[in-house]
Amino acid sequence: MKQIGMKSAKQFILVVIIIAAILAVVLGSMFYLNFYMSPRQGYTGEAESITIGYSPFEQNALLWIAQDQHFFSLNGLNVILRKYDTGAGSLDGMLNGETDITAGVTEFPTVEKAFKKESIRIIGTIAKTEQIYLVGRKDRGIENVLDLKGKRVGTTLKTAAHFYLGRFLEIHSMDMKDIILVDVKTPAEWVNAVADGDIDAIATSEPYANLARKRLGANAVIWPAQGSQPIFGLVVSTDEWITNHPEPVNRFLKSLAQAEEYAINNPVEAKAIIQKQLNVDAEYMETIWSQDRFSLSLDQSLILVMEDEARWMINNNLTTEEKIPDFLDYISENELKSIKSEAVNFIR
Repeated sequence: MKQIGMKSAKQFILVVIIIAAILAVVLGSMFYLNFYMSPRQGYTGEAESITIGYSPFEQNALLWIAQDQHFFSLNGLNVILRKYDTGAGSLDGMLNGETDITAGVTEFPTVEKAFKKESIRIIGTIAKTEQIYLVGRKDRGIENVLDLKGKRVGTTLKTAAHFYLGRFLEIHSMDMKDIILVDVKTPAEWVNAVADGDIDAIATSEPYANLARKRLGANAVIWPAQGSQPIFGLVVSTDEWITNHPEPVNRFLKSLAQAEEYAINNPVEAKAIIQKQLNVDAEYMETIWSQDRFSLSLDQSLILVMEDEARWMINNNLTTEEKIPDFLDYISENELKSIKSEAVNFIR
């Protein structure tokens, strides 16, 4: 009788474990469907078309995930993507009316627009990245940083790479006057100009810095240019468009929030999406994943970085303005607060 009782108890425990496992699967599925699929159930109106400008850099990871996983369409948006060579170019395109929103543009060209008092608003950041590197040619006598003096160094002017090249030189007791600065404007040129020897070094973003290094092989010397300061990938639109399109803005941010959640819960699949877009190998993709943060937010650290860049612009005569703008005037936070309130943190 005792053995029968023990057997019954074990069977009862097994049944409980099975039921608990089934409940876990059901509840997990309900959470997934509620978070990811609720837009299909919640939005029943006609899809609205919006055009998003972007540039081919890793800070657009959430944009690519949202598009790949159909989060935009599930939220009632027909998103048309328009590609630009640089984030600065995508920002200009938006101001010229070519797009409604630009995604992934860095804060540096956004600071320039603030100096010009353009009617723009940042509605979110989607990445904090480390991606600017300086690649030089050893056969041009570049072995150490100080060897850059008098050399032809390329970058794209008025971009984050321009700023971080300047910062990198200053950290090593040099400035822009110590080099011959060459404006190199397109992704193909970033790689070819230094690989073919038209310039002696290039300051540019990944994955193009890595491509240049591979082309040069043993002839390459490479330094990270950012130090500890991240680059922000921003979501920016005009004040007028945001005011006139509150629902599309809301649904666009919701789609990006879902993309972030997807990346957290499905890292293998998320990395595959980004790797395909960037056309990089698995090893490089792991580097991106470990050092970058793909998250939808707005916080005080963005203001501090923009103020630092504004001071640099003033000191290097890249603006005629002498006063740093109040960058809070160029941020619209209520839209993100309605989607992800805990991600908004400013001192006002």
